[in-house]
Amino acid sequence: MTRGNIPRQMIAFAVPVFLGQLFQQLYNTVDSLIVGNLLGSNALAAVSSSGNLIFLLVGFFNGMAMGASVVISQEFGAKNYKRLSQTVHTTVALGLAISVVLTVLGTVMAPILLKWMGTPEEVMALSVDYFAIYFAGISGLIMYNLFSGIMRAVGDSKHPLYFLIASSILNVFLDLLFIAVLGWGVAGAAYATIFSQMISALLALITLCRQNGATKLVLSKVRFQLEPLKAVIRYGIPTGVQNSIISLANVVVQSNINAFGPEAMAGCGAYSKLEGFAFLPIMSFNMAISTFVGQNIGAKDYERTLKGAKFGILCGVISCELVGLIFFLFAPQFISIFDQNPAVIAYGADRARCNALFYFLLAYTHAVSAVMRGGGKPDVPMYVMMITWCAIRVGFLVVTAPLHNVWLVYWVYPLTWFLSSCFFAWYYPRKTWLYPKELHRSIQENKQELAKVDTLSEKKMLNTPCGSGKCRMNPCSSDE
Repeated sequence: MTRGNIPRQMIAFAVPVFLGQLFQQLYNTVDSLIVGNLLGSNALAAVSSSGNLIFLLVGFFNGMAMGASVVISQEFGAKNYKRLSQTVHTTVALGLAISVVLTVLGTVMAPILLKWMGTPEEVMALSVDYFAIYFAGISGLIMYNLFSGIMRAVGDSKHPLYFLIASSILNVFLDLLFIAVLGWGVAGAAYATIFSQMISALLALITLCRQNGATKLVLSKVRFQLEPLKAVIRYGIPTGVQNSIISLANVVVQSNINAFGPEAMAGCGAYSKLEGFAFLPIMSFNMAISTFVGQNIGAKDYERTLKGAKFGILCGVISCELVGLIFFLFAPQFISIFDQNPAVIAYGADRARCNALFYFLLAYTHAVSAVMRGGGKPDVPMYVMMITWCAIRVGFLVVTAPLHNVWLVYWVYPLTWFLSSCFFAWYYPRKTWLYPKELHRSIQENKQELAKVDTLSEKKMLNTPCGSGKCRMNPCSSDE
């Protein structure tokens, strides 16, 4: 991504990512469709409302994977292949350790968190069953994210697409087999998900082992190496913390929704599945932006970095808002696919109508955050999200909770998207994310010196005749 036509390269990278995420979102949605239509509203509530809690436990470690991707893309752009290989093997070792931690943490903590969220009793047993199975096989999701992140960091977004297509088709088949044929209920949906994730991780592992060059994975070399690990942690922890605090705030939102009963849970859960489609343009261009910015900063081509970042942000915002407009217009029809219960449809459609037209704010915040990560400033979006998407969001819900009005829960999202967008609209043009500190300081000093020189020159030219006897206010002809 350090050479060639910028729009063509970014779109060529983003389209496979988009298609892969589309297939992943489709099979997540099929889970809910099959569960909702075959097992009922309570089962739909148990499965559909799981996303925020899963992301709470997984989000931090996914942030570490994103940090590794930034390090790999910068080293690839700088052609530092020895360090690149060390980072790849350290990242895989980190993923294995994360898988063990999450398996234990998820199975132990999920029931406690579900109870803390105020999950209704009629849904609790189904939710606990789903989470216990899901986290027992969480290693497939973690390792696939790491493997695909390595591929995308060096510009390969096609292989992850192929693996997601394969796992999506397998997931739908297993859903029908386990739920409709074998009658395993909600547990069948969880088994279908973890088996398909394992297959996608296995395919990605085989591909990396067969590659040539610095990204080739040699299993005997998988170990922690101090310097690459420090770099991955430096970039990964801010993103991981950002993911965790966002998901923590969303768990608080979900607990407020739970207070309105299973129908509200099912309706808002169905909305969340559909909202995932609005995230597809954001996620696709965000991965393209982070990879592009990381590689070109590694290559020290700052002008190209700026052009690519601008193009990626614009594409993400426009495409996401178009999806939001469609969602706004056809929300009841979309929600009814999951559940024919009028109350469920009403809850889901109302939330969609409240949020969908503001997706451009969501897209802008995420796109600029992707630029910050690629530019080595992951701490900036972390602090912004901590304040706007966590502290303010939770504070708003605490203050308005006694009113027991579900619309106030819905409106907390556009409000916090607006606040974060305002900050990034001010911060982004300053370009402190673009250059190393020393270079940025030098640029600012040069600008000040140039401004002084320009001011003195302009004064001199305005008040001093030129060689032909004409003043600056009456410019000389071209031959003079």
